[in-house]
Amino acid sequence: MLGCVIHGQGDLRVDELPVPEPGPGQALVTVRYGGVCGSDLHYWRHGGVGDFRLTEPMVLGHEVVGTVVAYGDGASGPVVGTAVAVHPATPCGVCPECADGRRNVCRDTRYLGSAARTPHVQGGFAAQVAVPAEQLRPLPPGLELRRAALAEPLSVALHAVRRAGTVAGRHVLVTGAGPIGCLVVAAAKAAGAARITVTDLLPQALAYAVSAGADAVVRADDPADPSWPSEVDVAIEASGVAAGLDSCLRLVRRGGVVVQLGMLPPGQSPFAGNLVVSREIELRGAFRFDTEFDDALALLAVESSFDDLVSAVVPVQDAESAFALAADRNKSCKVLLDFAS
Repeated sequence: MLGCVIHGQGDLRVDELPVPEPGPGQALVTVRYGGVCGSDLHYWRHGGVGDFRLTEPMVLGHEVVGTVVAYGDGASGPVVGTAVAVHPATPCGVCPECADGRRNVCRDTRYLGSAARTPHVQGGFAAQVAVPAEQLRPLPPGLELRRAALAEPLSVALHAVRRAGTVAGRHVLVTGAGPIGCLVVAAAKAAGAARITVTDLLPQALAYAVSAGADAVVRADDPADPSWPSEVDVAIEASGVAAGLDSCLRLVRRGGVVVQLGMLPPGQSPFAGNLVVSREIELRGAFRFDTEFDDALALLAVESSFDDLVSAVVPVQDAESAFALAADRNKSCKVLLDFAS
C-alpha cells in the first residue's frame, strides 16, 4: 500500500508500505482522506515541530477519516464498513494530568504522526492504518468523509475557545487566518461570540476567515486600517509568531483573556509581559484537545459552510505537490490527501 513518509528535512516520499494487521485491541481502517496540518508541513520543511525533531523515518498525518475494515483480538467498535474519524491521541491514563482530567497534556501520550517520542508514533497517511479501537468515532448521520476530515483541527479550535472561558456576547480577536485560525472563528461563532475580528498578512487568508464567519478582517501590517478594534474581550493567537501575541496583549481589555494556540518557535519568544502584570491579563496556553473531538463531529454534521475551507483534494501519489500547495497560504486553506486511488 502507499504511505506518505518523511525521511528528513525536505525529504518527503510516497513509499510502498506493508499492509498492517490489527493487533489485540486494535481496529484496521481504510483511510480515505488525510488533512495536511501545519505540523506535517514543519516536519517536511524543518525536520521537526518545536522541540520535537525527526530521528527516523515517520509516516505523517493525524487528521484521518475512512472506513472500518477489521478488528484484532479482543477489540470491538463500529461495525465493519462504518465510516469513521480517528481520534489521534492515546493518553496514558495514569499520569497526574490524566488523573486531573487534562488528558490533552498527558506526559506520556501517543499521538499519530508525532516525533515527540522515540520510536516515533507512525501516523495515518497510509492506505490502511491500525489504531486502538477506542479511537474510532462513527460519523454522525449526514456527515460525509470529506467534511469529517476537518474534525481534528476543529477540535483544536474548540479547545482553544473553551480555554478562553465565556465568549458568548463578547468581542473576540483571532490573530492568524490559517486553517486553525479560520476554524477558531467558526468555533467562536458557534459558542455565541458577538463579534469576531481576524488579522493576517494575506488577503486570501482573510477571505477564508470571512467564509468561516469573521465580522471584520484586518491586514496585520496596516496600522491605519480602520477595522482595527480599540479593544477586545478575548484574544486567541493562532499565527504562532511573537507579533501576533503582541497584538493580542495590546488589544485585549484589562482583565481580559489571551489564549496562545499557535506553536511559537523553539527557544525564547519576546512578549509584552509588563502588560500581563499592569492590566491583569490572563495568558493561557491551548494544546491539542480531548473530548472536543466528538463535539467537532457533531458541529460538522449540521454546518455545511465548513466545506468552503477545504481548498483542494490531491491524490496521495502527488503528496509533495499537496504539501507545497498547503504551504502556500496565498492559494489554499485546508488541503486533503485522497487515498482512494
